[in-house]
Amino acid sequence: MRLISRPSRRLGAVAAAVATVAGGLIGTPAFAAPGPAPELTGAAAIALVDRLGDRSAGMYQDHRSGALVVTVTDAGAAATVRAAGGAARTVRRGADDLARVTAALSRSAAVAGTSWYADPVTNQVVVAVDPTVTGARLALVEAVVARFGDAVRVQRLAGALETSAAGGDAIYSNGRCSLGFNVLDATDRPMFLTAGHCTDGRLSWTVDGVAGAATTVASSWPGNDFGLVRWDNPNADRPGAVNMYNGGLRDITTAADPYVGQALGKSGNTTGLTVGSVTAVNVTVNYTAGPVSGLFQTNLCTAQGDSGGAVFAQNTALGLHSGSVRDVCMAFHQPVTEALATYQVRVY
Repeated sequence: MRLISRPSRRLGAVAAAVATVAGGLIGTPAFAAPGPAPELTGAAAIALVDRLGDRSAGMYQDHRSGALVVTVTDAGAAATVRAAGGAARTVRRGADDLARVTAALSRSAAVAGTSWYADPVTNQVVVAVDPTVTGARLALVEAVVARFGDAVRVQRLAGALETSAAGGDAIYSNGRCSLGFNVLDATDRPMFLTAGHCTDGRLSWTVDGVAGAATTVASSWPGNDFGLVRWDNPNADRPGAVNMYNGGLRDITTAADPYVGQALGKSGNTTGLTVGSVTAVNVTVNYTAGPVSGLFQTNLCTAQGDSGGAVFAQNTALGLHSGSVRDVCMAFHQPVTEALATYQVRVY
């Protein structure tokens, strides 16, 4: 006896009619196969990491596959990441575990010539130490690091860590820096952003050979590294673009936060256009003037005079060049979104 039989022609007709009506009501064929999984963007991945909190230790772009990888500490968080279209990787330590390490370093080992950040790829805090850190200062850093075992990795730098005082065109005010991004305030007044260690203590700027072309109106240094400068000729042509140092400009239309693995470029008046990728975010750098936190780190090549220069990805503003390790392609940049929000200005 056959327990399952083929539906009658009449039942098949009724089913077809129901399917047709259902499809008409919802605008798609009934019983349609599910569409492709959503693709996670960089901004969405950053927001997802923030939402997961201690159940994640950051995200990065895998260089081999190109996939955005979000680190997670449990199966539920992994499912959330996959549902959003990202790749999940389970790690031992969450954001709070790594934050305890960086907090201890900030309290007890903030000596000039060091930097640190939480690395999502290795799930460790990386502490960089340059050759100027010796004797009691080095012993202090090593003592704090030793308390956290394999949660910390020490990196010895070949050159000194320093600001690159001075992306884009040259600007002068008792020294040479680089213009970052032209911006507009709420009244459409033209201004520009550059590094805070460039604007600190400096008022009048010479640009394109014109003395008094611009005036510093705000500066944040150290702690942050950004400053705002007003163009004193509001009718001058100040494009919302970056000098590509090949005779052309790259239009900047938006701003965003960077993420580990992201490809980018830097425009500065000493080294011109250099390209690379993001190697770390939320980095603390201990300059001689004091610590600056919240920076991002790259493998871009830079030099003295590039400070304040534009760091960008395609048409997106990412940061202002802050400092580097001497004679090494390792650089630090101030995220531009913080400067834009602080001064209530916008790229264009």
